[in-house]
Amino acid sequence: MPLTRSKQDYLKALYALGGPPPKRGRGEAVPTSALAARLAISAPSVTNMLRRLAAERLVRHTPRAGARLTARGRREALGIVRRHRLLETFLVRVLGLDWSEVHADAEVLEHAVSDRVLAAIDRLMGHPAEDPHGHPIPDPRGHARRRPLRPLGTLARGARATVREIRDADGRRLARWKEIGLVPGAGVRVREVRAAEGVVEIEVAGRRLVSGAGALEGVLVELGRERA
Repeated sequence: MPLTRSKQDYLKALYALGGPPPKRGRGEAVPTSALAARLAISAPSVTNMLRRLAAERLVRHTPRAGARLTARGRREALGIVRRHRLLETFLVRVLGLDWSEVHADAEVLEHAVSDRVLAAIDRLMGHPAEDPHGHPIPDPRGHARRRPLRPLGTLARGARATVREIRDADGRRLARWKEIGLVPGAGVRVREVRAAEGVVEIEVAGRRLVSGAGALEGVLVELGRERA
């Protein structure tokens, strides 16, 4: 039986919050409170759904210890993530929508587009490896590329890095990052870190930017010399 939209949203949220699994294949347990906050649903409702998902062997749920995806649940979650990222790519590349405004549209479409249409969209775009925000798109078998990434705001003074992924659902913040050049592939250098104030000064695309370290949390980078 196909998963309901609600169950799909839970699995995708658990995948996002649990992080990539280590080599032994298990991600971090996600507290009920964190899942409730992400989905904007009450904690008792989350607990009830986790029980149902556990009965279907999609998650392992231990009260007060949290929940994590089973192998089957992870495959289902990666399938949903693949749909979302392919659709975001389609909306930007083919329909010409703005990079910072496609998340909500893809959230709706990922539950409505058939597998046949999704496969046609993938072929039309030449089987893209990343979405417009730099996230790897899982392949049809559920394999997703992993990279050692860090939030830009955690780098030390003098560090050089390349922006790889942008993780945020806030359209205004995404638009701001795009405007100043904090996009996948951009080279950045940390010019100054004022830890006591929680402030960092970076250089990107020839421009200096002073920002709170927390405000850059969704900009994930790969350490190394920035791209010319």
